[in-house]
Amino acid sequence: MSKHVAVLLGGTSAEREVSLSSGKACADALEGEGYRVTRVDVGPDIASVLTALKPDVAFNALHGPDGEDGTIQGLLEILRIPYTHSGVLASALAMNKEQAKTVMRAAGVDVPEGRIVNRREAASTHPLPPPYVVKPIAEGSSVGVIIVRDGRSHPPQILASEEWTFGEQVLVEPYIAGRELTCGVMGDRALGVIEVKAATGDWYDYDAKYAPGGSVHVLPAELKPNVYQRVQELSLTAHQALGCRGVSRADLRYDDTPGGTGLLVVLEVNTQPGMTQTSLVPEMAAHAGLSFGELVRWMVEDASLNR
Repeated sequence: MSKHVAVLLGGTSAEREVSLSSGKACADALEGEGYRVTRVDVGPDIASVLTALKPDVAFNALHGPDGEDGTIQGLLEILRIPYTHSGVLASALAMNKEQAKTVMRAAGVDVPEGRIVNRREAASTHPLPPPYVVKPIAEGSSVGVIIVRDGRSHPPQILASEEWTFGEQVLVEPYIAGRELTCGVMGDRALGVIEVKAATGDWYDYDAKYAPGGSVHVLPAELKPNVYQRVQELSLTAHQALGCRGVSRADLRYDDTPGGTGLLVVLEVNTQPGMTQTSLVPEMAAHAGLSFGELVRWMVEDASLNR
């Protein structure tokens, strides 16, 4: 008898639409692989819904807070339902960008310098000399990220407004010129390295990530072999240092600009990377010879508790 898989999707975070897309793609693929699938749009009643469903496995296709920060993982532990991706601690740790940097740095992974400041302070005076980047501490998909360009006289005023809904504290880091790289990890192996280029504009923001034709993916990234290998090593080390399980994806910056620093840093690790058929990790898996169906099957068979 085939396993009954509850695909958890949607939710209430700012990344709801992304999660719906990931969840649909994974649910469709799992049905194609012969699993019995129930699609579950996650709401406040999720505990009672899952208790009634009694699935064999929960496939976590949620993104953002609650789905990616250890919350749903803790609930699944209590309900004793094996689940995909990382566990409670790794999820919570990776979602907190500053704490994750502390752990990665201790494991020998280069990360950007930076500091935590109050959002109103960051709106009143430049916390760092421009150019710099302002990020919510615990959001994904570039939600809320602001790049303050060189020569900008005023700090971003939105940080002091009611429109800012991403917490009172923000992470401020120096802007690193150069290339946007990303590398997935599947179990204990690093996948291929992709260079991501925004099709319009000059950085990989939310629209570039998810709008049709918003970005160009270069796989394998055109890097010197030693740099390519170093990206894979850093991604795997970061995955292991944070205690991640299943599939994750590290995002990096590499400054190979003329006269640049040569700096290669890990910005963050995504414990719930996008999982549509055109997302980065499925593209990396395909490059390694795995179909989308084979990838999601591996994730279901890898699911467990105490992750």
